[in-house]
Amino acid sequence: MKLGRSAAWAACTAAALMAASACGTEGAKTAAKTVDSAGKAMAALTRATDRTQDLGSAEVKMSTDMGTGNGPVTMEGTYSWGDGFAFDVEMDARAAQMQKLTSSPKVRMLFVDGAYYYDIDPQPSGPLKGKEWMKIDSSAVFGEKGSQAMAGGSGGGSPVASMKALKYAGNVDDLGEQTVDGRRTTHYRAEYKASQMGKLKDAYGDQDNLFNSLTGAGGSMTMDIWVNGKDLPVRMKQVFGSATVTTDFEKFGGTAAVKAPPADEVGDLTELVKQQQAQQG
Repeated sequence: MKLGRSAAWAACTAAALMAASACGTEGAKTAAKTVDSAGKAMAALTRATDRTQDLGSAEVKMSTDMGTGNGPVTMEGTYSWGDGFAFDVEMDARAAQMQKLTSSPKVRMLFVDGAYYYDIDPQPSGPLKGKEWMKIDSSAVFGEKGSQAMAGGSGGGSPVASMKALKYAGNVDDLGEQTVDGRRTTHYRAEYKASQMGKLKDAYGDQDNLFNSLTGAGGSMTMDIWVNGKDLPVRMKQVFGSATVTTDFEKFGGTAAVKAPPADEVGDLTELVKQQQAQQG
């Protein structure tokens, strides 16, 4: 059974999560001295971060464009970060290159307890024979340390991690008022250098890692965030290398807990994906 496309999409998903959390680590604190925390922009973003963290979850729409010319993959569903990072979303099967694994036009994807689960059609043979779900542990993409950073109790992969990291950027610009999704907002922009990416980037090693393949060894990430009059984010856009991840927040709080599928319905492809990556590497 060839898993190339499924593994590629797992990497794409992981890259999207990395964009949301790459700066939310201890390493980012090295830039703290350059920040004027008393500034109006930082005060507004601190209020937004605190409010978002307290609410614990949100309904979101996300678009991930890896810059390959294939167009963006859109996802819609819920994110939660109150007790570790988790999400439950649906995405277009063809755009995600998973149409061979499901007859449905949409694929449901979960991230819970550090693993991705994809709702597929039971396959006639191989490790997914008779299984309703395909599992790929995040360690297959991030390595063990990166996986722990993504899904740990601090919710390192959540949008809140990105917002916390804003105060560690070298500079944050207030770009003024803008209307986004019919809502009045204030637009802020921050840029992070590779040296500020912290432990999550380090988990990939020094060469030929996913982060470097997207940004270049000396790459950076730019984050734009639009905050409404209630001190809540309306949109977050992150650009790293050729990849762009845009998240729209539709509603905060009150989302259902994300739970892993029953074990007997799951086919685990983690080791096969690791073997494929080792062969390709």
